[in-house]
Amino acid sequence: MMTLKVCPSLLLLFLVHSVWTRTVRQVYNELDPEHWSHYTFECPQECFCPPSFPNALYCDNKGLKEIPAIPARIWYLYLQNNLIETISEKPFVNATHLRWINLNKNKITNNGIESGVLSKLKRLLYLFLEDNELEEVPAPLPVGLEQLRLARNKISRIPEGVFSNLENLTMLDLHQNNLLDSALQSDTFQGLSSLMQLNIAKNSLKKMPLSIPANTLQLFLDNNSIEVIPENYFSSIPKVTFLRLNYNKLSDDGIPPNGFNVSSILDLQLSHNQLTKIPPINAHLEHLHLDHNRIKSVNGTQICPVSIAVAEDYGLYGNIPRLRYLRLDGNEIQPPIPLDIMICFQLLQAVVI
Repeated sequence: MMTLKVCPSLLLLFLVHSVWTRTVRQVYNELDPEHWSHYTFECPQECFCPPSFPNALYCDNKGLKEIPAIPARIWYLYLQNNLIETISEKPFVNATHLRWINLNKNKITNNGIESGVLSKLKRLLYLFLEDNELEEVPAPLPVGLEQLRLARNKISRIPEGVFSNLENLTMLDLHQNNLLDSALQSDTFQGLSSLMQLNIAKNSLKKMPLSIPANTLQLFLDNNSIEVIPENYFSSIPKVTFLRLNYNKLSDDGIPPNGFNVSSILDLQLSHNQLTKIPPINAHLEHLHLDHNRIKSVNGTQICPVSIAVAEDYGLYGNIPRLRYLRLDGNEIQPPIPLDIMICFQLLQAVVI
């Protein structure tokens, strides 16, 4: 079972790591140690400036109520776990090279963010504002952003066009906020042409969000109140690979006949819903989570993506269904596992029942 979870995790780590390593390489390619001498090595007294990493400034866990003046050489700024309420332009006057700002776990509100201060950080790639008191997505944002993390705020509004110029954004995290369906319009995510991961879990959605960017690979919608998957919903996001819909209100009637029969999906999570049967799946699916539903029985002939009659022969041609992990615990299913399940899914390594 440990092996089963490695493949998607490794892919996710690779995707995130590729963005991170690319950025780090850019930093060290552009900021050669010989050039550090051009900058004075001043350090705000409230913070720590490691001599071995002169373009980083650590001001986390200091009880700060405001952002100190940021030296010009700084690329990485750590301000998490403080009492900061405002983001003003003054501390960033000289900080024209900033790539990374971590302001998680502060007390920042939208009114506390000076107009235009974020968009003036032209080189910023990563912005972390999790666990604050924001009520809407801050705007305008730096056009070069690659990651925007806004989890665990009080966000219920997304200003029109706030993402329209963020063509480099690969990750948008809005989970555990107060978003309703009305906050996600058909053009809300317009412009996010590079987005790979969208996390809107733990909000108050009753419908699948509109117009998800076409290049999205990972879509996380856990812990909402979604009841229906629209017909052909995933045709507009043909690259989606990881789909999480755990802890929603999906029933058999709310899923179209081939709603999840999507060749791109490798990991499908539908735990803690109201399903009484296994929905049709695609032969490319590798991990299927259906625990804690209302399923009473499993019929391998019905759920097999190919004909059971020829399933045994598929092994000769390498075209067998790819399911490796099937989780069914928390339902009303009694062992043993039907033989036709094993005949169909010959790569299956673990069934949790």
